Amino acid sequence: MPLGRIGDLQRWQFAAGPVDRPDYTPRDMTAIRTRPETLLQGVLLATVGGFLDAFTYVGYRVFANVQTGNVVLFSVDVASAQWHQAFLRLAPVGAFLVGVLVVERLGKPSAFRRLRRPLRVALAIEILGVALVAILPVQTPELVITVIVSLVAAIQFSMFRMLVDSPYTSLATSGNMRSMVVALHRRFVDRDRSAGPQAIRFSAVVGGFAAGAVVGALATKHWGHPAAAIPAGVLVVIFVLLVRETRQLERAAPPPHSADGS
Repeated sequence: MPLGRIGDLQRWQFAAGPVDRPDYTPRDMTAIRTRPETLLQGVLLATVGGFLDAFTYVGYRVFANVQTGNVVLFSVDVASAQWHQAFLRLAPVGAFLVGVLVVERLGKPSAFRRLRRPLRVALAIEILGVALVAILPVQTPELVITVIVSLVAAIQFSMFRMLVDSPYTSLATSGNMRSMVVALHRRFVDRDRSAGPQAIRFSAVVGGFAAGAVVGALATKHWGHPAAAIPAGVLVVIFVLLVRETRQLERAAPPPHSADGS
């Protein structure tokens, strides 16, 4: 039964708690994902993001989640006429672009007709990619690992972009920290009680990212790239949560076809 409205979203109550169900796809969401993340899903995704960032930095002294650093380093190498090094910088950038295109293609109506659950396919690709990193031989070139991480990071970045009723990212923390501070200011300085839930959500996501980074740093120091099995396991949990959420929605109000590719 509906409990009320939050922005463009409609809240539905199930035994496991409230689940967000949109009436249509908001601007900040891709076609492949038409529901926002719950708080638990957002925190787990941010934990994966923090882990992968720490994993690639501790192991290889690079950041593979988002590509700002690689673009800057590519530009520095070009300015220094270090052409080979500049070319190597482009590999993870290219992998990231491929990941974005994969999600874009899976969001097309033709993909929904063929696959029915394209979001599950995309998330399975991410899980398999991270698991592959965990089982690669020790002598695997650094570039191979960073390219795989960049690809799966792009898939996560492109699929999951709305936390309940607010845009966010699970792969970086600057934007989430800004939203957290703004919401805290509104709650405690402007005395706007409605900003409280948003402040809690963004604080939890920022904390999840930081916790993932701590675990990622420690695990990578001790186990090397097999430590990637940890975020792969967390992604499996997220996959199960998404499937469970979809089934709850379908039981509550059986649609002619699923409203989401998850």
